[in-house]
Amino acid sequence: MDRQKHRILMVSDFFFPNFGGVESHIYYLSQCLLKLGHKVVVMTHAYENRSGVRYVTNGLKVYYVPWRPFLMQNTLPTLFLTFPVVRTIIIRERISVVHGHQAFSTLCHEALMHARTMGYKVVFTDHSLYGFADAGSIHMNKVLQFTLADIDQAICVSHTSKENTVLRSGISPEKVFMVPNAVDTAMFTPSPERLSCDEIVIVVISRLVYRKGADLLVEVIPEVCRLFPKVRFIIGGDGPKRVRLEEMREKFSLQDRVEMLGAVPHAQVRSLTEAFCIAILEAASCGLLTVSTRVGGVPEVLPDDMIVLAEPAPEDMVRAVRKAIDMLPGINPQVMHLQLSLMWIR
Repeated sequence: MDRQKHRILMVSDFFFPNFGGVESHIYYLSQCLLKLGHKVVVMTHAYENRSGVRYVTNGLKVYYVPWRPFLMQNTLPTLFLTFPVVRTIIIRERISVVHGHQAFSTLCHEALMHARTMGYKVVFTDHSLYGFADAGSIHMNKVLQFTLADIDQAICVSHTSKENTVLRSGISPEKVFMVPNAVDTAMFTPSPERLSCDEIVIVVISRLVYRKGADLLVEVIPEVCRLFPKVRFIIGGDGPKRVRLEEMREKFSLQDRVEMLGAVPHAQVRSLTEAFCIAILEAASCGLLTVSTRVGGVPEVLPDDMIVLAEPAPEDMVRAVRKAIDMLPGINPQVMHLQLSLMWIR
């Protein structure tokens, strides 16, 4: 007997053309569901002049609802004013399941609430970790408790993320499932030529914000450059902390060793996202050794021979970079790529 085919509504304030891990996750999940024969529709807010209904790859239908972002790509919380639009889309598309993404998305919370009011099945995926002490986290956790009180299932991308979500929302652990992010290893392959160790290039691809550790880079880069004359940095991404990095580059006269790319087109960087860092998987699939901080769900992503972890402190990060440089001669990119491919097959 064929499995039941669903009509799924993905809802989040974060979707293309905005770049990030959540955006990529929604897109690729939708594509996989389409291949399985399900109908998938995405609902998000308008991005500049992109408004109305658009179709993307494989007929994925996207509703760019004509609301403008209020703060950090989020729409203004209205509680009930979104109900007519959510209801219209659900009925018009004959939706059977509503899937909301990201705790920080206003549109996600309101759509889940309205869908449950109408009696539909709802699923929530949490992509990030939040604290319990600062004002923003306290308010967000209260909203989460209200929104998730009546959902059917929740998904988290790591065990750490699951624990964090359960503690913040008060949802029953039996309703929360851990489904790790994955990477298409066919899209991320090593260079056919073995890279020379005469010059070591360290690449950083991230939003340049406090939450992503941009302030740590300001202290780590000068020390690494001092210790290792053959190391060069390439930094891709933009954000409020870019100014600090540029000031650091000027202060230590590192213009020839620290290249700032700014915002990088999505075609050149397949994804950015520390509940579970997709970029780490992509780097390993390309046969690159990764250095990362031991935060959130990052320690769950890769085995010890593929990643060097450090505490989120400049001294320990410098130590981790030194260890990674020492390991480089023994790294075989093709073997690492094959090992990662077999991990997902299992």
